[in-house]
Amino acid sequence: FEPIPIKHFLLTFLYYIIANLISPNLTTTHVTEFIIFGFPSLQKYPILLFFVFLFIYLFTITGNGSIFYLVVVDRRLHTPMYFFVSNLAFLDLSYATVTIPKMLAKFSMNLDTISFTACFGQMYIFESLVATECLLLTVMAYDRYVAICSPLYYLSIMTRRQYLLLMAMAWSGGFLVPLTGLILALKLPFCGPNIIHHYYCDHPPLLQLACADTSFNVAVGSSISACGLLITFILVVISYVKIVLTISTMNSKEGRKKTFSTCASHFVVVSIFFLPLIFMYVRPQASYSSEVDSLVALLYTVLTPMMNPLIYSLRNKDIKEAFKKKINFKIKE
Repeated sequence: FEPIPIKHFLLTFLYYIIANLISPNLTTTHVTEFIIFGFPSLQKYPILLFFVFLFIYLFTITGNGSIFYLVVVDRRLHTPMYFFVSNLAFLDLSYATVTIPKMLAKFSMNLDTISFTACFGQMYIFESLVATECLLLTVMAYDRYVAICSPLYYLSIMTRRQYLLLMAMAWSGGFLVPLTGLILALKLPFCGPNIIHHYYCDHPPLLQLACADTSFNVAVGSSISACGLLITFILVVISYVKIVLTISTMNSKEGRKKTFSTCASHFVVVSIFFLPLIFMYVRPQASYSSEVDSLVALLYTVLTPMMNPLIYSLRNKDIKEAFKKKINFKIKE
């Protein structure tokens, strides 16, 4: 008889705890799939919705994919700012892909069902990407603050090691934050009904389908969302306020106007992203409305990913030059 090694015992115990935490409550869960209801007031126009969202999706994929590609292949764009822009493009491309293709399948072929596992997977991946974008937009606001308010120290502050570390923190933090809500939601029993009054699997409408008290889940989810969203948004606002104050002291009227125009457009897009999220996730459960929530969610799930390439990149001189250079190179070939 040999004693069990402490290391082996601890690993086994940890695995047991994690498996029991993450595994869904299958004993009282009878739902194997959910039905995505979509837009309540627009059910009569599936073909129109299909073409509208198909255009938006293709535009989003093309715009963000082009920016990501240009930043990767053009060495002149290998700077901290464009590194963050390429990550933003990849994020927008990713979370548009998480939601819109399922919507297109529903509108075109009436494929409105989604399995239990796929639904929770969609919810977790989408929430993780959104949380990552909140952190990334905060990092980008800080990067612009350093570049405009402390230009002489920019290269010494925003070193390669520093911006890679900031990006790693944004991605890891984004995928860690929603884990608590996911684990708590998986422990809830779902015994019917199974119709999600939304156009993708989101946390609030899923909790409404649980046949158990979800007040603890709502309290935890609202607390995490409130802390994450409000802190990041306040940091972004502080950064842009300091940028505006610095711009106002510039001697060059033309430079002041150009910089202010760029920062103003950035802040508008950031606000369109943050404010609907705050409305959706930082409010009482009693105020949830499927129709209102679906329309508000369009702002950060569809509109922002489509607008980001136009605001952050396609108006940028360096991106335009890189694009023209690539086009001319292809023509010469």
